[in-house]
Amino acid sequence: MKTLEQYLQEAQAPDDLRRLLLQVAAICAEISGQIRLGALAGIHGDAGTGNVQGEKQKKLDVIANELFVQGLSKSRVVCGLASEEMDHAVDVPGGARLLAAFDPLDGSSNIDVNVSIGSIFSVLPAPGDARSIRDEDFLLTGSRQLASGYAIYGPSTELVITTGQGVYGFTLEPQKGIWHQTKGPMRIPEETQEFAINASNARHWYPPIQSYVNELLAGRTGPRGKDFNMRWIASMVADIHRILCRGGVFLYPADQRDPEKPGKLRLLYEANPMALLVKEAGGKTTNGMEDILSIQPSALHQRVAVVTGASNEVARVVSAYSLSR
Repeated sequence: MKTLEQYLQEAQAPDDLRRLLLQVAAICAEISGQIRLGALAGIHGDAGTGNVQGEKQKKLDVIANELFVQGLSKSRVVCGLASEEMDHAVDVPGGARLLAAFDPLDGSSNIDVNVSIGSIFSVLPAPGDARSIRDEDFLLTGSRQLASGYAIYGPSTELVITTGQGVYGFTLEPQKGIWHQTKGPMRIPEETQEFAINASNARHWYPPIQSYVNELLAGRTGPRGKDFNMRWIASMVADIHRILCRGGVFLYPADQRDPEKPGKLRLLYEANPMALLVKEAGGKTTNGMEDILSIQPSALHQRVAVVTGASNEVARVVSAYSLSR
């Protein structure tokens, strides 16, 4: 099996991008080691702090963020960082002209119950001049990403990445700290009989999502003429990983609880990196009205509705929104 470094060399990834991805992989391996120890390492429970989104932080949220910030800053593989856990972007003097945006620990509600969680990252080009990095430098459409990926911390630790040449998965050999290629190129079938959504919010959904999900729930006696299975792990990484491995569609729509909010997930470091992976695997991603990768960000922590996965199912959701206008 190829190692991650061998894969990046064969893919002819630029040297600065190669070094950045290898550093991200090393950080994810370190986070994996902390997670394996769990309560023995004292990483369970609340940190007693909150992030810029007003969300309570878990101890592991804080630990993972520090590992990303320190690891990427000290290695000088980027000139700027943005994180779900930080109010503003961080300038890294003397770093390579790349930007990294990340959700250091996705699925925090699963930490203390030993269910799969992950880390998500996006790589963007930095401005050409050598000035300090500001928040607005990250406000690029998802189509401008140079690479993206995630680590999933489950029964084994896997790293899934794209550099725009397909999607490939690597499994960590923890005793040696080596990532071996074990998947790829990964493809999402156009058709599926599996969907992921938090059905407890059904009463709050807008009519297009209610209509679409009702068709799925009607099964073989309904308009779709086949039964569907529903899955929901409450970790975007885990749900998207399943879709990349065996197909499906993931929905985290906006709803009527707070009409002013366009969605729950963050565009720059959750939706965009996952959308690039899904696109490279043959799937599609939308907010209901437009391709996620074409959305022009207006703020570092901007939220967005997300429907992603099997292209035919995403197209049906888009059609449902079009009919409702």
